[in-house]
This record gives sequence, C-alpha cells and structure tokens, in this order.
Amino acid sequence: MTQNEVTQPTLRHDWKAEEVEALFSLPFPELLFQAHSMHRQCFDPRKIQASTLLSIKTGACPEDCAYCPQSARHKTGLEVERLFDVEQVLASAKNAKDKGATRFCMGAGWRTPKEKDFVQVLDMVKAVKALGLETCITVGMLNEDQAQRLGEVGLDYYNHNLDSSPEFYKKIITTRTYQDRLDTLANIRKTDVKVCCGGIVGMGEAREDRVGLLLQLANLPTHPESVPINLLVKVKGTPLGEQSFPALPPIEFVRTIACARVMMPKSVVRLSAGREGMSEEMQAMCFFAGANSIFYGEKLLTTPNPDANEDIKLLESLGMVTEQLPGDVPQQAATTGA
Repeated sequence: MTQNEVTQPTLRHDWKAEEVEALFSLPFPELLFQAHSMHRQCFDPRKIQASTLLSIKTGACPEDCAYCPQSARHKTGLEVERLFDVEQVLASAKNAKDKGATRFCMGAGWRTPKEKDFVQVLDMVKAVKALGLETCITVGMLNEDQAQRLGEVGLDYYNHNLDSSPEFYKKIITTRTYQDRLDTLANIRKTDVKVCCGGIVGMGEAREDRVGLLLQLANLPTHPESVPINLLVKVKGTPLGEQSFPALPPIEFVRTIACARVMMPKSVVRLSAGREGMSEEMQAMCFFAGANSIFYGEKLLTTPNPDANEDIKLLESLGMVTEQLPGDVPQQAATTGA
C-alpha cells in the first residue's frame, strides 16, 4: 500500500460528550480495532519515537498541584535544585542522543519563568537543537511575547498539559485556572511552535473526567501535535499520595489511549509517567491501541521510569523499532500491509 492509497481521516473538533462516552463504552475488541485501524492510516505501527525528559530546575514551585512533588507546599523530601547551566543540559542531551533519543524535553518547576531564567532557557533550546535533536520544554505559563521568542529560537514543541477535565481540575489545583492553561496554549498557537498537551489519569477521577479531558483536547482549534497520557505515580507527601482510592484498571487506561487515537488520529500519543508500574503486556496493548512515543531514561523529572535497555528489549520482542517521526502532520502512513 502506498501513501497515496491511504485514506486520511477527517479531523474533528466538534466532539460531543455522549459520543466520547459511547466510544469508551464499546466492547474492548471493537474499540481496539477502530483505534488500530485509525493508527495505521496515519503512522507506521512498528515505529515508536523515543524522547528523553530532563528536569532543568527542580522543586520550590509555588503551585499546589495535588499530584506534584515539586510543589513547595508539599513535604516530600525532594531536594531543590537551581536552574542548570547550558553546559549541563548539553551534556545530558548528548547522552540521550547516544542512547537513541530523537527528542529532548526540558522541564522546570515554575509558575512562570523570570526574565533572566527565560533567557537561559532560550540558550538551552538553541544548544540542544544544534545537536540535531527535536526540542520540547515546559516552564509554566507563558505570555505572548515569551511564546514568540521561543518560536524565534526554533523550539519544536511546548508542553503544557490540561491535566484533567475542567470539573475535576478544580479538585487538584487551585493556584492556576483551567483558562490560564488554555491561554498559554493559545499564545503558543500564535507561533510556529507545536503543542504538546495531554493529562494525567488514575487520580481518582471518574470515567466522565477522562471523557472530559479528551473532549477538551480534541475540540481545540488545532489538535495537539503531541498528546502525553500520564498514569498517576503516587508520591508520599503529596495530597494524592496520601489519599486512598482504587488504582485505575489497566484495561481502562488502554481504553483512554485508544479513544485518544480515534479522536486525534494524526497526533503523536505518548506513554508518559507511570510506565514503571505497567507490565510489558499492558504497554504492548497501548502500542496496539495507538500509542507511538515513549520517554527513555530512568527518571521523568522526579518520578521513576523504565531503564532504556528494558525498553529496547521490549520493543525488540514486539518487532518494533524506535525512530524519529516526521516533524509535520499529517504523518507518513505505513507502506506495507504488515
């Protein structure tokens, strides 16, 4: 099959809650069939993009996100680290590239960056791009000027998650509104920088909140080019780490991945936090359901992540490979019938 013979799906931005609820409720084999069929229309199902995430400034964040150990309001024992210098970041980026990463992501625990720190972040982006890596950063809320300056230095992606549905969001964060997050996304969309935006599941939310999150993402004027789906990692000392609620069933997590693929067919769907607690079978099911990116490295900002060698072994056992995905959507579809 050639790319010209593949029928590209129509991108929708008018999803209704009842439609998404019906999608979630499909018999599992039917939902997986729809998601995998959609995945093959837009991507090579054998390829997984590998990214590495580095915390360039850790802790002392003034926000009160109930899941986050970086909040200054939570007593988690996290060691606070000042902003890295460019040389430190560059060394980590080179190491990540040597291990097979094609995108290098940088995160800082800020509400919004100060000017002197922001200038240093701009230098980091330029240095990492010079290595031939895709760049992604998350440094909090941005105004229009900051977004424009990131675009000028060639940033590829800006990560700013919505976290959950608007209704559940109010239960986990009080220091930043949902509209604040949407405003930052709108500022990024005024530039050439792509958007990386997803959320966290397994925080004790109901399915209707997972529906609400995907509804918000898919109904944005432009779908996020990258959609990270995080599974909560409970950290002792955070409000969610101290609460007792049932863990999200693995099948429900896979359903969330599958619905994200159906609703945002040309977006890269990334398995993010929480993979350390996922079985190989669960991850394989997520790949079949449309996830096509993972984070390499033993740590995601402050939480554990599988060793890169374990990921390589898993992908080899599945007959899959890590490869950089095309930078522009629509993505190249598979050219074989396999």
